[in-house]
Amino acid sequence: MDNTMDKKHPVSELMRSTIEKIHELVDTNVIVGQPIHTPDGVTLIPVSRVNFGFGSGGGDYGKAPKENFGGGGGAGVKIDPVAFLIIKDGVTRVLPVAAPPVTTVDRIIDMAPDLMDKAEKFLDKKKAEKEQESV
Repeated sequence: MDNTMDKKHPVSELMRSTIEKIHELVDTNVIVGQPIHTPDGVTLIPVSRVNFGFGSGGGDYGKAPKENFGGGGGAGVKIDPVAFLIIKDGVTRVLPVAAPPVTTVDRIIDMAPDLMDKAEKFLDKKKAEKEQESV
């Protein structure tokens, strides 16, 4: 179908209007939110999961007059908070908002960042002790 004809058809205009409204509702600031700065130097960045859908349609009743057009459109948006990125003193952590892990594998994955931090601190402490002994 020719683009110029498509722009003039009421169904196309209805779909275009619906898509524009969805675009206003769902943008990247909804998925990764604006940073929130606290007085003690912590930055929080909300992260969300967004699901959306839309539908529109219409019909011409008769041939020539556009007054015989009937149509409708609708959209739905679902926003679920997923986590917060917490930035303090140059260290970034993820604070999940989701339900606690159910399986053992979920628990291991959930604990991995903390285990890495503890291992790093332990190794740094051992390195500092070794340097003090050599002095």
